[in-house]
Amino acid sequence: MVDNFDSLPIYRQLIEEIKINIFGGLWRAGEKIPSVRDLASQYRVNPNTMQRALAELENEGLLYTDRTTGKFVTCDIAVINASREMLAKSRTDIFAESMRKIGYNVGEIKFVRSNHIE
Repeated sequence: MVDNFDSLPIYRQLIEEIKINIFGGLWRAGEKIPSVRDLASQYRVNPNTMQRALAELENEGLLYTDRTTGKFVTCDIAVINASREMLAKSRTDIFAESMRKIGYNVGEIKFVRSNHIE
């Protein structure tokens, strides 16, 4: 969900949320996604902000537009997998940096399993 207190711009947060929907299987390859207006309403953002996020995802190749029927997730599984890998690496880097800030060095950083993870 979008966090107005996050330092990341809202449209960048939306990009990550939409990617998570794709990578998590909510929206599958070749599947039509909700309209800009529906997504803007769902995330409680301005439609122009949502359009900016979707345009960026089209530039990355994760989405494409069919002028008559709407926006769709790419059918190119390699593009989806590459983007998924990039997001995972980015989140891992953010995690590692936050651990370094609280005094862990690279050799000390361990992943602790939460009771919420199965």
